[in-house]
Amino acid sequence: MQQRSEETRSRILETATQLFSQRGYDVTGVAEICAAAGVSKGAFYHHFPSKQAVFMTLLEAWLSELDAGFELIRRQSPDVSTAVVQMARMVGEVFQAADVRLSIFLEFWMQAHRDVEIWQTAIAPYRRYHALFAELIRQGIAEGSLRPVEPEAAARLIVSQAIGLLMQALFDPQGANWVVEVEQSMRLLMDGLSRSKEGSA
Repeated sequence: MQQRSEETRSRILETATQLFSQRGYDVTGVAEICAAAGVSKGAFYHHFPSKQAVFMTLLEAWLSELDAGFELIRRQSPDVSTAVVQMARMVGEVFQAADVRLSIFLEFWMQAHRDVEIWQTAIAPYRRYHALFAELIRQGIAEGSLRPVEPEAAARLIVSQAIGLLMQALFDPQGANWVVEVEQSMRLLMDGLSRSKEGSA
């Protein structure tokens, strides 16, 4: 019984991903997801209270990939600057491998800003990564690899740069090798924050 329930839940998520990418998030309704997945509305609502909840479950699953990768990179990197550059490359690789996610993200966030409760949930990952990079900057300052900058401002700059490059990749996917662009751009930023660059300026 439990296995069947998990299979139904997985089928709903897989089907929703396909429909969101093919038709768009806004125009895809619960009825369409149920029909394509071969489940009843009762089964859908047993697992998810709304279409928005389906998206947030997908988002958390996608972001968990990044979280696991980030943790591994941080443990294996000799310093914070190297870690941030490698994290940037990994983000580029993840989204290049499944760039349909970017368009789904964009459409969902455009819809979510109209609903305060949904928006608070949707913006949570941004705040989470801002906090992560602020903490990394503090660690870099403590270890002596980064200049004593304001961690919150530096973290905001890192996140803004990453989002901006991902948006460019969405709008102009053939315009550049975006994995390389993300890595090189983040390297430039971290070079500017590096303590070694401070003395050579």
